[in-house]
Amino acid sequence: MGTNRIEWTERTWNPTIGCSQISPGCNNCYAEAMAKRLKGMGTKGYENGFRLTLLPDRLNEPLSRKKPTLYFVNSMSDLFHGKVPFSYIDQVINVIERSPQHTFQILTKRAKRMANYFSGKHVPENTWLGVTVENKSHGLPRLDELRKISASIRFLSIEPLLEDLGTVNLDGIDWVIVGGESGPKARLMQKEWVCNIREQCQLQSVAFFFKQWGGWGADGVRRNKKKNGRELDGQVWNQTPKISRQHEPIKTRMGGTW
Repeated sequence: MGTNRIEWTERTWNPTIGCSQISPGCNNCYAEAMAKRLKGMGTKGYENGFRLTLLPDRLNEPLSRKKPTLYFVNSMSDLFHGKVPFSYIDQVINVIERSPQHTFQILTKRAKRMANYFSGKHVPENTWLGVTVENKSHGLPRLDELRKISASIRFLSIEPLLEDLGTVNLDGIDWVIVGGESGPKARLMQKEWVCNIREQCQLQSVAFFFKQWGGWGADGVRRNKKKNGRELDGQVWNQTPKISRQHEPIKTRMGGTW
């Protein structure tokens, strides 16, 4: 557990390490590259590199921190990976329930498994649930799975944004994070794609957070991500969601809502 450089959270908590690729958004995974480096450095917990590993000795870490903190759960893994037993996820949720002073953000690409896990279960009030949306074919279907779950906050991490998403139904979504890919193999994100999402968030009253341009600037020129910055049309977009009530599950049909 520790501080981080992720703009939309405060600290990370990794009760599991490692993952496996399931969609195009995984192709240049920052966590995989970092895990390999940490293994080479002999860092505790990374003995298996990026192979899925449960770390029960880390489960109670949030309990020792009294200051209210926004935690990103599993920045180096996916809590709903098929090799993480539901019994272990139960232990993670138990710690969350015992840490009401904190807020926990759980993000997954395995939206169906998350929906299956929470079917018939109560999501703790201090838990935000999100899915990654990198493109139309793999990412957008995850929204309907997310909408099946009752949660205080539902959010989307549209990073890396790999194409124009077209019209997006944001019904039941509270927060949208958008970002471009970074690293030596970063894929281009076009400004028009970002503006399209921002405009839809504004029309549908959804908080919009622009994380970064990544390895390609708004002008389509490749440079260091720090030089490309975080401004969109001369403004930094750091909107965050407002918690009003626990969302009820939304039934879906044919990709839309009832």
